Amino acid sequence: MNKIDIIEAVSGVTCAKSEASDAVNKVFEVITEALRRKEKVVVQNFGSFHVRLKKPYAARNPRTGEKVHVPPRNVVKFTISPGVFNEDVRNDR
Repeated sequence: MNKIDIIEAVSGVTCAKSEASDAVNKVFEVITEALRRKEKVVVQNFGSFHVRLKKPYAARNPRTGEKVHVPPRNVVKFTISPGVFNEDVRNDR
């Protein structure tokens, strides 16, 4: 499922496609801005997004074998709420 699928699912239930598109885009915009401010974003009964600092580390260039230094950086982590990914979903493969 992608963003267009989400917009179509929302518009099919509640409103016109353009209104659904505006709403979905605004939700993603608000989440993105909060994460840029390093705030935790919690969506009840879905999950939470949070920013973590990834430590610097030494790596190796796979083409040349040369050692390179990877600087520290912020990464977004997602934790799913308990019950969202339950046994029914896990066993439905």
